[in-house]
Amino acid sequence: MSDMDPRALRNAFGTFMTGVTVVTAQDPEGSPIGFTANSFTSVSLDPPLVLVCLANSSSNYDAFAQAAGFAVNVLAEDQKDVSNTFARPVEDRFAAVSWQPGPAGSPVLAGVSAWFDCTMHNRVEAGDHLILIGRVEAFETSPAPGLGYARGAYVTPAAEAEALSQSAKLIVSALIEHEGRVLLVGNGQGKLTLPEIRVGKEGASAALARLIADSGVEAEAGFIYSVYEDEAREHQHISFLCQSAGGTPAQGAFTELTQTTLMDIGDAAMCTMLERFASEARIGNFGVYYGNQTRGEVRPVGAGGGAGSEA
Repeated sequence: MSDMDPRALRNAFGTFMTGVTVVTAQDPEGSPIGFTANSFTSVSLDPPLVLVCLANSSSNYDAFAQAAGFAVNVLAEDQKDVSNTFARPVEDRFAAVSWQPGPAGSPVLAGVSAWFDCTMHNRVEAGDHLILIGRVEAFETSPAPGLGYARGAYVTPAAEAEALSQSAKLIVSALIEHEGRVLLVGNGQGKLTLPEIRVGKEGASAALARLIADSGVEAEAGFIYSVYEDEAREHQHISFLCQSAGGTPAQGAFTELTQTTLMDIGDAAMCTMLERFASEARIGNFGVYYGNQTRGEVRPVGAGGGAGSEA
């Protein structure tokens, strides 16, 4: 839809404010330009304003600083190649994509989850970035799931849906990380574990939300980090990687994953998972584990690098 129904715009902001975007505009000669950005932010609903940030070192800096407006294209989960194209030095990025001018004039890409076409409302210099604030003149959303990006890897809802659909008997754990430390709690038997909960009729997402709320810390629900069959408890175990802003946990503590700490993890499969996390966190390259508590495989979440190279 392209009218400015406030409720529809609010829903669009709420649905698409995270994930991978391509920000586009026209240069002074009328040629299309664009770059990949990890996210954009809603500033106001009345008037409808959004902002994106552009690095001062970007080759597109001068053109965007002079542009009359810009569009934010929220990529769909099958558009990793589009993200990579607009994140790397390519002579003609738009030759590889299908696009057309939006109602306000900026390039709108085909097949995206959503687009917001904006006129320039304000520009603010902020350290080593330029903040571009745009007024939304038109927007459109689609049912296509969005493409996410977290700590060097692409994340797709399809991968999460695949994991969640494997079994109706689920235990969900939250791998809550803050500044390199992981929230660990006691398991009642003198050992450590991640916060976990058995999933009921509310579903995995609601169970995860309740688990985070009960933890007592601020955390954002992230992507599925590990999926394995817990044969001892006859359940499937799904662990979500979540980023925390810190705080004082209601139980347990944020703990560095040293060898001594890992020896105190009560569940062998969870210990193996946390060993993998400690290793992957050092290089920022994550995958998703599928299997059981003794055997499985790590499937890469997505191609690392690319997103946000200019923003």
